[in-house]
Amino acid sequence: MLVVLPPSETKAAGGRGAPLDLEALTFPALNPVRRELVDEVVALADDVPGSREALGVSERQDDEIERNAALWTSPTAPALRRYTGVLYDALDARSLTTAARRRIAVCSALFGLVMGTDPIPAYRLSCGSSLPGRGGLRTVWRPVLGPVLARLDEHVVDLRSGGYAALAPAPGATTLDVVSESGDGSRTTVSHANKSYKGHAARLLASTRRRPKDTGGVLAVLADAGLRVERADDTSLLLVVPR
Repeated sequence: MLVVLPPSETKAAGGRGAPLDLEALTFPALNPVRRELVDEVVALADDVPGSREALGVSERQDDEIERNAALWTSPTAPALRRYTGVLYDALDARSLTTAARRRIAVCSALFGLVMGTDPIPAYRLSCGSSLPGRGGLRTVWRPVLGPVLARLDEHVVDLRSGGYAALAPAPGATTLDVVSESGDGSRTTVSHANKSYKGHAARLLASTRRRPKDTGGVLAVLADAGLRVERADDTSLLLVVPR
């Protein structure tokens, strides 16, 4: 089983790893596009106003542009230590075993798909960014990322947000939506807090000794851990939480 997470907009600074080496990343079929995008983002950093527009950042975030300028030279850190925020706080990757961390991948606007242990630098590029001359990143990634996801030989639990799931589909993957239920039984979709719930679910799935091969197996792992999970359809699950 492989749990695929979205990245976070915020990234931890620094790192102890050597500068970016694409050959050190998993899924080498993505390297040609990775190289093109890294080169473009580095070159774009010379145009600060252009970078602000493409990346959707303000003047107060010019340090993000400086990070992009140093993509080839700045230190790296494992992806699960690079990404921060609500989902990654709930995941608490530092306390996971090495085996558990190796069951997690991250879908990235810059690198396509990386394993949680892959060394990457801090950067700023989101699925909604539009690089000059390219437009949206879905048209860049779908032709190469789609086949990589389709060839994975493990069952995928796709916890990506909508924008990152749109970069390329993961055929047959189990998805998980979070809904809150009130005392009268009415339900609403959980928005921001769903990141925390998905981070917790990812932790449970990465830590289990089981090897779920389908959506039913994923449901069993989460239910046995005490979560209230329902089947929405053949590959979709609902995590029901109290309002």
